[in-house]
Amino acid sequence: MSDLLSLTAKLVDIPSVSSEEKVIADYIESELRQVSGLQIDRIGDNLVARTNLGHPQRVLFAGHTDTVPGNQGSRIEGDTLWGLGSADMKSGLAVMLELAQTVTDPKIDATWVFYVCEEVQSDRNGLRHLFLEAGELLEADAVVLGEPTNAMIEAGCQGTMRFEVRLSGERAHTARPWMGVNAIHRAGPLLSAIDQYERREPEIDGCKYCEALQVVNISGGIAGNVVPDETVLLINHRYAPDRTGEEAEKHVKEVLEPYLKEEDQITLIDHAPAAAPNLDHPLFSSLIESKDLPVKAKLGWTDVAFFAERGIPAVNFGPGDPTLAHTANENVRRGPIEETFKALVGLLT
Repeated sequence: MSDLLSLTAKLVDIPSVSSEEKVIADYIESELRQVSGLQIDRIGDNLVARTNLGHPQRVLFAGHTDTVPGNQGSRIEGDTLWGLGSADMKSGLAVMLELAQTVTDPKIDATWVFYVCEEVQSDRNGLRHLFLEAGELLEADAVVLGEPTNAMIEAGCQGTMRFEVRLSGERAHTARPWMGVNAIHRAGPLLSAIDQYERREPEIDGCKYCEALQVVNISGGIAGNVVPDETVLLINHRYAPDRTGEEAEKHVKEVLEPYLKEEDQITLIDHAPAAAPNLDHPLFSSLIESKDLPVKAKLGWTDVAFFAERGIPAVNFGPGDPTLAHTANENVRRGPIEETFKALVGLLT
């Protein structure tokens, strides 16, 4: 086994902000092409490598190559690697690359997918482009997504949706505010209700999910001497996978309805569905039992939902700490990288 911390550092040292991923794709492709027996397809800067050994089952490993913007470069101190993308998710990419290079005769066929633009809007996501242009390359019985989970299984994911709420008012001069209706003031009761929102915490397959409702942006106002006649709120809802998107949307509208007037508007502007845990799949139960892996719910949204929409069960399993992703002190430790690698070697062999 290679020094996975050093391999992660090498990947961290290759800048790969979303849409600027050619160099890292070139590097990964050059490494994969040295492995005999792999079918390699490159579509744009998305890479797919597949074994074709004729086994009855296929597991797909997927990881995104992009990072958010930030300071580039790695630094290793003892058994800890610091640097942008170290947790999210170049340590996961290092595990995938090492597996593809060293486990060349797996007991199940394997597909390795390195894809672009996960950190930006979904229409740029490399998985979606791969599915449209060469969907057969993504066929599999199960998927392990290398998102950071600190070497534990994070099952499924919560759905996420955003609403735009427009509250109306009536414009007036601030010297005579009683002649108008202040739309920003109207937002007060609605903000208070959302602040006191009682979240659901359903347990599904032993995984406890935690729903949330948050105002993430508010705007309004015309000028310093005008009573505003409109304010706009952007509201985000995270919902557990025991609800459909339609049920979640209905729920949010029921929460907001008492604070809206007939002329107000509420519009669903963005939605990414939830994904069920699927822990009963034999490949996942084998992975969990072989290393006695801890299991918990994925509260954020990940691309496991992309596969779930297409009927392919998926879990999140990677070495980075998800709470450090995108932070100024992002880092990853050697232990979880090696633990993740050994668990996946066991799954394949």
